[in-house]
Amino acid sequence: MIQIECRNERFSYDMYHIVKSFFPDASISQISDPEQESLIHIRIAGDSCFCYPKFVIYEEEIAGLMDKREQKRYINRKLYRMLSGLTGQEHAWGDMTGVRPTKMVMEKLEEGKSDQEIIKFMKDTYEVSKKKARLGIEIAKREKAQLEKLDYENGYSLYIGIPFCPTTCSYCSFTSYPIARWEKRVDAYVDALLKEMSGIAKMSGGKKLNTIYMGGGTPTTLSAAQLERILSHLEENFPFDDLKEFTVEAGRPDSITQEKLTVLRRHPVDRISINPQTMQQRTLDAIGRRHTVEDVRKVFHLARELGFENINMDLIAGLPGEHPKDMEDTLRQIEELSPDSLTVHALAMKHGSRLTREKNQRRMEGNTEDKTENAQMARELEKMIDTAAEHAHKMGLVPYYLYRQKNIAGNFENVGYAKVDKAGIYNILIMEERQSIVAVGAGATTKIVLSEEIDAPGSRNGRKTNLIRIENVKGVEEYISRIDEMIERKGEWLWR
Repeated sequence: MIQIECRNERFSYDMYHIVKSFFPDASISQISDPEQESLIHIRIAGDSCFCYPKFVIYEEEIAGLMDKREQKRYINRKLYRMLSGLTGQEHAWGDMTGVRPTKMVMEKLEEGKSDQEIIKFMKDTYEVSKKKARLGIEIAKREKAQLEKLDYENGYSLYIGIPFCPTTCSYCSFTSYPIARWEKRVDAYVDALLKEMSGIAKMSGGKKLNTIYMGGGTPTTLSAAQLERILSHLEENFPFDDLKEFTVEAGRPDSITQEKLTVLRRHPVDRISINPQTMQQRTLDAIGRRHTVEDVRKVFHLARELGFENINMDLIAGLPGEHPKDMEDTLRQIEELSPDSLTVHALAMKHGSRLTREKNQRRMEGNTEDKTENAQMARELEKMIDTAAEHAHKMGLVPYYLYRQKNIAGNFENVGYAKVDKAGIYNILIMEERQSIVAVGAGATTKIVLSEEIDAPGSRNGRKTNLIRIENVKGVEEYISRIDEMIERKGEWLWR
């Protein structure tokens, strides 16, 4: 049991996630008390044979640090070092809690910092290893080259959310609904989606549409006719003159047919994603994926035969019951298929997923992993991630984007690898937040980038950016009934 007490709530988020990265199975409570004597007080209760030290910070300790960011960095670094010494663990990304570490690297590159200066900054400030700092620099440079092709001021991207799946995978916490239960309402959902798209098209006259990403969920759970409706509506209502990329996340092989792929080929879809997550059949069965390894191969070859020249595949390292030898075998099979890009995720125990619920249940029953088991899991996950990087290199794929998730064992990362000319532009945009992304569909979040000229430290190329988030309702029925409200909310902010 771990209790985090903070006088100021602005420290709570980082404290929680740093502690959680070292004690993933711990029950953590948080208390905010403006009257308490110390600024931060963390109590860690062990078993009867071991007493963990307390972590206490008093106001006087950070009084000399006027900048709020520096105060947080000091506290985070001190907590990380204490927990690292206590557990004997060192995390590759140190005490970083953000999901976009390359944004910080990008800022340093734009300030004119050298690679060595950036590596030193990442080590001194966040305890980031040299290996991960170099990876961040390599990716940030590739991202920068891609982003320079885009028009931030007049360009935008469009995300289309399809919240249906064949089944819900055990590791997933995204907004998705089993298609079999919602089949009678899908046409009504598509009607609402097209209405929202029409509204966006009217609002965006004169703007340049740079990328389109249809995700979910699993877009190919829709019928061929429903996909045709959406894609035809897009072409009829949006200008494609400046379109640089159009991705459809085909995703689950058990949702893909030749008829659906043929529909995609009739339209300017130039990138698709076929996501096995693993090529181990026992794991696919365990996580609730109703397809076989052979299905993955058949669908991939079918897509190639139909002319798709940019196919991504997703894998997850650390799925339940898998070890480095399983990841090695999966990568060998992926190498035989030779995709144009490969995204490797480190398993995150997401709040709301079936895996997390099952783990919490085991913890309530007293069946928890000890420190040794957690450290072993982190070491195996690191080996899987390193093996994936080696195989990607053998396939001629280079890392081009990176992000992190909360609750990854060992505080690792997700990396996208691609052939030099096949990097996913939308993936870079969603990470770097340089261009507005307008999102339609249930549970979709629009991110509007507002920027202004500024002459101040920390600004990017003399510009300060702010992000406005507009979230659509998650429920399918609620989205259908409130579609006019979703359109109106965007109209209050879009392009103003």
